[in-house]
Amino acid sequence: MDQADIPALLARLASDEDAARKMAVFKLQSSINDPAFADVFISSGGLVILRRLIMTAGGNTLAYSLQSLTRLLEVDMGWDIFEGPSAGDLVERIVELIVTNPLVNILRGAMSILVALVSRSPTSSSSGLTGAPHELNGTAGSLSPRTPTAARVPGTFGSRALKPAVAVYPQFFELVIQQLQSADHALCANALMLINALIRDAVSGEGSGSGSSGGVGGPNGAPPKSPGAVPGEEWSKFIKRLQDLGLIRAVYNLLQSSALQDLAHPLLEFQSLTKVLLRKWREVRVDLERPEHRRALKGLHLASAPDRRHANGAVTTVPGTATSEDGEVSRKGSRRHNPEKWRRLGFETESPAVEFETAGFLGMMDLTDYVRKNEDGFQKLLLEQSTRPLSQRCPVARASLTVTMILYEHFQVDRSDMEESKIYMALNDASTHDKLFRPLLLQWSRLHTAGLHAFFRLWKSTGAQRNDFDKVAELVRVLIEQVVGQSSRTKDVLEVEDELQEYDAARLRELQMDLLELAFEDHWGPHLFQVRDELKHEALQFVKEQRIRCLLQGSWFIKPMPHTRQESYTKHRLYQPWRYAKLSHNRRYLHYGDFPEKLPYDPGLETLTEKIDLGTISSVVSNVSANPEAETSEAEGEQTPNSSTPTLRHNGAAITKPTTKITIYSFSDDAAGSSITPATPDTTVISTLGGGSSTETKEQPVLTLYPPTHSLASEWLDGLLMLLNQAPITAETNKLVTLVSEYGLKIRLLNVRLEQMYAGPEGRGKGVGVVPSREGLDEDYFYEI
Repeated sequence: MDQADIPALLARLASDEDAARKMAVFKLQSSINDPAFADVFISSGGLVILRRLIMTAGGNTLAYSLQSLTRLLEVDMGWDIFEGPSAGDLVERIVELIVTNPLVNILRGAMSILVALVSRSPTSSSSGLTGAPHELNGTAGSLSPRTPTAARVPGTFGSRALKPAVAVYPQFFELVIQQLQSADHALCANALMLINALIRDAVSGEGSGSGSSGGVGGPNGAPPKSPGAVPGEEWSKFIKRLQDLGLIRAVYNLLQSSALQDLAHPLLEFQSLTKVLLRKWREVRVDLERPEHRRALKGLHLASAPDRRHANGAVTTVPGTATSEDGEVSRKGSRRHNPEKWRRLGFETESPAVEFETAGFLGMMDLTDYVRKNEDGFQKLLLEQSTRPLSQRCPVARASLTVTMILYEHFQVDRSDMEESKIYMALNDASTHDKLFRPLLLQWSRLHTAGLHAFFRLWKSTGAQRNDFDKVAELVRVLIEQVVGQSSRTKDVLEVEDELQEYDAARLRELQMDLLELAFEDHWGPHLFQVRDELKHEALQFVKEQRIRCLLQGSWFIKPMPHTRQESYTKHRLYQPWRYAKLSHNRRYLHYGDFPEKLPYDPGLETLTEKIDLGTISSVVSNVSANPEAETSEAEGEQTPNSSTPTLRHNGAAITKPTTKITIYSFSDDAAGSSITPATPDTTVISTLGGGSSTETKEQPVLTLYPPTHSLASEWLDGLLMLLNQAPITAETNKLVTLVSEYGLKIRLLNVRLEQMYAGPEGRGKGVGVVPSREGLDEDYFYEI
C-alpha cells in the first residue's frame, strides 16, 4: 500500500461501518511492517485509532488489529501506545482477551503483543526515523520529531507492566499454561514464548512485577538492583508458582511430541532458561542467617526422626538433664547439641552450611525435596546405617550433593544451548533432535532421587566403605551417562528410573573400565599399545609356567580297552585302564606308567617305569579343537546327563570312554627332521618340531594320552607345546592369556589418576617426576584374580 493512501485508510479505520473497518485493518496488517509506512501511519495519528479498535472491536476486526500492532512492534515502532495514563487499560484489555476470549486468532495476537511488551527492556528507547514518534508539521509529509514534554508518562515494560492486569485476572498464568496443550501449534508457541519472556524478565535482575528485584543477580552474577531486596526469594516464588500450575509437565510433553519442529525455537529457549535457573540456584550460597535456609536445615533434622536413638547419635542423660525432641540436652536452662547431629545425616562435619559450597542452594533444594518425598525411606535408611560400623555407613547428605553435581555436569548446565541450537537448527534435520532437545532435564528432581537410590544400591552391593566414596560416585557418574545420556527424546522418565535401579553393578563396572580404556587410548594410544604388547608377553610367560606346573604335578589319564576280536585273551586280561604321567623336576623327561586302578594318591617318579626324553619328541598331535565354540559345545555335551558317550566297565567299575587324545611322536632314528603324521579323521591339530627332508626320516608314536576332560587336555597339550617353545593353540589357554593381560592392563589403569590422563607433570620441583624409593619394600605381594 502506498503511503499516500494512509489518510484514506485512517478514515476507513475510524468508520462506523464494521465491514469497512474490517477491510481496512485487514489491509493494514500486511503493510504496517514496512518501517517507512509505519512511520507515516504513526505520525498521522494511526496509533490512536488502532488502540480504539483493540479496545472496542471484536471478531476478525479485533484479530486483524492485534496482528497489526504485533507487526508494528516487531519493527521496533509504535511503543508510544503503551505510554500515558491509559496504557494500563490497554494491557488489561489484552490480558482480558487471553482470559475470556476463546478464539484462536485473537489469542495468538494478544499473546504476541504481551511477548513483545514483557521482552522489552525498560531502558530501551527508540530513536531516529524508524523508531521515534513523529507528528505532522504543516503539510502532510513534512515530518519532525515530536519533542517530549514534562507531562509525558514513560512506558512500563517487562512483567511489571502486567501486575495491575494480573491482579484483576489472577487466573491469567494458569490459562496461559493451559494453552500449551492447544492443538494450534502457533498459539502453543506464542504461549510458550510469553512464559519464556516472563521467566527471563523475572531472573534478569532488572526489576519486574514478578519480583526480579529480589533475584540473586544477573546472568553473570551481578548484585541485585534493589539494595533492600532479599536475594532469591521473589523470583523463585514466581517460578515455583508456574511449576505448581503444571508448567514443567506441559513443556515436557511438548518436548516428546511430534510437534517439535513447529515449536523448536521456544522449546530451546525454555530449555536454556531451565539451565539458567539451575545456575542461579547453585550460585545462591547457603547462609544460616537467611530464614528460609535455616528452615530447610531444620526440616532435614526433624525429618530424620532425631528422637530415635541411633547408635552413633545416642545422647546419654544424667540426673538433672532433660532431652528435647530434636536430640538436644537441656541442663539448668542450657542447651547442648547432639555431638553428631549432622554427621549422622551424612554430612562430614557439624557445620552443614559449609558443605553446600559446591552445590549451593541447588544442592539443598535437591536434598530437602528428596527427604520431603521419601521421609519414611529416609528414616529407615538412617536407622539401617546406624547399625553398621562407622566406616561402612553411606553418607546420605554427601551422596545427595554428589548426585546433584553429577547431573549438573551431565547436562552441561554451565554451557548455553543457544550457540549449539543455531548450528543444529540450520541443519533442519529431525535426526539431530535427540542431541539438541533434552526432556529429561525438566525431570531434574526425579532423576536426582533415582540417582541417589542408585548410589545407595551400589554402595550396598559393592560393600563400599567411607574411603570408597569417590569410587562409588564414579560408578554413579558412568550410570547416569549410560542410562540418561543414551536415552532417546521420547523415552519416558519412568523407564529411565527403572533402568537406574536395575542396572547391574558388575556390568556397570565393566562398562566403566571400557570407557576408561577408551579414554586412555584416545590420549595415550601408542603408549597403551606398547603396554598391551608387554602385558601380553608377560601373560604368556605366566600361563606357560602354569601349564608346565600342571605337567610337574602329574595327572591321571584313561586307556581305552582293546575292542577288536583279534586281541588275545591274555592281553585283554592284562588290560590296565589307568595311566599316570608326570614331568620330571628338571623338565627333561616325561615319566608315565599304567595301573589297574586309580590310586588314591599320586605315584612318585620312582614308581613310573617308563619315560620319554623331551629332546627326542618331533611332534604332538591332538584332536582338541582350537575353535572356542566347538570346544564349548563339546564340553557341554560331555556334561549332558543323557550323553551318548560310551561307558566301559573293568572289574565291575564304570569307566567313561575318553573323547580326546594327545599323541606324542618321535623320529625312528637320531636324525631330526620334519614330522609327517598320517592324516586321520580325528586329527585336527598337528604340531611339528625341527626341520629337514621328510624322505630321510620317519615318525612313530611313542606315547598316547587320553585326557578325561577338555580342561586337562588343554593343559597338557599346550603345556607340552610351550615346554617345547611353541605357541599355545587351544581356545582355553588363549582365553586365559587374554584374561591375564587384560587384568594387568586394568590394574595399571586403576593406578593412574584421572587428571594424569589429560596432562603430564606441571613442572619440576616439589617432588614432581621423582621416582619414590623402594627402601624397606619387598616382593611379598599378590594380585587376586
